[in-house]
Amino acid sequence: MSAASGARRTRPSEAVLSNPIIKGALPFLNGGAAGMMATTIIQPVDMVKVRLQLAGEGLSRSAPRPSPFTITREIIAAGRFLDLYSGLSAGLLRQAVYTTARMGFFGTFMSSISSRAEAEKRAITFSERALASLAAGGLGAVLGNPADLALIRMQSDGLRPKEARANYTSVFDALKRITAKEGVTALWAGCTPTVLRAMALNFGQLAFYSEAKSRLAKMSVPGGKVGEALGASAIAGFFASFFSLPFDFVKTRLQRMERDPVTGKGRYRGMLDCAVKVAREEGLGRFYRGFGTYYVRIAPHAALTVLFADALGLLTSTKQS
Repeated sequence: MSAASGARRTRPSEAVLSNPIIKGALPFLNGGAAGMMATTIIQPVDMVKVRLQLAGEGLSRSAPRPSPFTITREIIAAGRFLDLYSGLSAGLLRQAVYTTARMGFFGTFMSSISSRAEAEKRAITFSERALASLAAGGLGAVLGNPADLALIRMQSDGLRPKEARANYTSVFDALKRITAKEGVTALWAGCTPTVLRAMALNFGQLAFYSEAKSRLAKMSVPGGKVGEALGASAIAGFFASFFSLPFDFVKTRLQRMERDPVTGKGRYRGMLDCAVKVAREEGLGRFYRGFGTYYVRIAPHAALTVLFADALGLLTSTKQS
């Protein structure tokens, strides 16, 4: 009788979640799902950020520049509200690949570091955590670059004249057509600044999140632990944005660029050539134009990802209350 009752208390979902393979994969799956959920909310901000970075390309530094508000107003006034969600499928695919890979690599690196530290009877150092985070972010960015490129192409498509638009129907349609027209290697256009951006962003988040959280813990922050986490996320988001925005800007320009089908040449020869031309033609301040929009995209995304990951972790926990 008691054995039967015990069997009835074990739900099928608990049995599945207790499987060693599923249990080991849950942190990666939860992290990827959390990133996708956060992206769904933040996508309109990312769309405006990309349009800001592409506005004025090739024009003199004295040419008028739009603001985040004018870009948003123009899109809505034209009756294209859904354009704010252009490239959402690519953004979701990027999170599914990049965030999952980043967490997977980070977990693998930290497991190795932890084993070594335990054998040497010492604590894991901050520099080891930082190095693991930087390497995981860089490797994840390499894998996620095709989806990132498709995202930029889809978001910038609306800037073209109607007759010149690609009108991609989905991220897979974009990847297929880009590959057919420009070759497989085109999917990794802008890969170098993408990797550098990911490493710079992860460094900003890691170093300043841990430092800010430690300092806020010593203060009377409203909301307790939640307030400390949100405050630290806001501070880390600022520094992550500051370090990574120039790389993000160059990445956007390179990924949007299409090469001439006859000559095979594009406006920029590479990351350095793009940076030099932008600095000469548009001014150094151009690299940080739209910083507020970028920050509003980075900080909430990081905070939401953590909150969603924690919630998913609780939902998929096999521990009984």
